[in-house]
Amino acid sequence: MIRRFLAVAVVALAFAGPAMAATAAAPDLKITTLDGKPFDLAAQHGKWVVVNYWATWCVPCIKEMPDISAFVKNHKNVTAIGLAFEDTDAKEIRAFLAKHPVVYPIAQVDVMDPPKAFEPPKGLPTTYLIAPDGTVAKRFVGPVTEQSLGEAISKGK
Repeated sequence: MIRRFLAVAVVALAFAGPAMAATAAAPDLKITTLDGKPFDLAAQHGKWVVVNYWATWCVPCIKEMPDISAFVKNHKNVTAIGLAFEDTDAKEIRAFLAKHPVVYPIAQVDVMDPPKAFEPPKGLPTTYLIAPDGTVAKRFVGPVTEQSLGEAISKGK
């Protein structure tokens, strides 16, 4: 019984590896923000980019939004994109953002067909830190802070 469990676990890990490898490459994300503007991750080349999957119902997500905003505002070489990962009307997300404003653009993603550039989040919030060369420098599962983003960037240089 234990051998069978271990064999299944090894097979599962073998299949999990390629999914992470796809995310670890230089992701290609082109999306339209809630304000109708295009966001192209490739156009951010030369900057650090925070790609943050979040939802309006996610308490840790709401808590980290001011930290991400402050970090982007205080670092000229950093930008961010928020990806609202929920099945709701865009009007509701805009109303939420009116109460919880951020300094970075927000786009809504389809939970049934999320962007192929990243592994679908297994929990929220999930944040990818993209290095200036366009590769994934770090993936965070759980909330980020100004400090954790700063530490990740200082290690990624």
